[in-house]
Amino acid sequence: MREAALNVAIPAVTEQPIRSSEDMVRLRQMVRDRAISAGLSLVDQTKIVTAASELGRNTLIYGGGGKVIATSLEHGGRRGIRLEFCDEGPGIPDIPKALSDGFTTGSGLGLGLGGAKRLSDEFHIDSAPGKGTRVVIVKWRPR
Repeated sequence: MREAALNVAIPAVTEQPIRSSEDMVRLRQMVRDRAISAGLSLVDQTKIVTAASELGRNTLIYGGGGKVIATSLEHGGRRGIRLEFCDEGPGIPDIPKALSDGFTTGSGLGLGLGGAKRLSDEFHIDSAPGKGTRVVIVKWRPR
């Protein structure tokens, strides 16, 4: 665990581009640092970093690149992390189908969206053909 991250001030909101494999490395590190700062357990850190990696990969490959907006959350004594992935790609014509395991339009295993949903405490997707895609996930530290 990166203990140093606990002593570093993390902005409440961070926006980061997703345009290259280098951006994916920065995404995973930023999410891990934010998860540590929120006090998430190692298991929950791994879950949110894995979900972010899957969604970032989708943003890059299928959306043609985009951005992630990370927000630190605090509500009713709970702390967490919110990640919003946005792209202006071709969009998803059938969201329920895209969420089903095994569905892929590429060479992957078809676990990205459904897996990200299972790894998150909250999940929302907004997409339509020609309109891009917006996926929001939230991971909370248990009380």
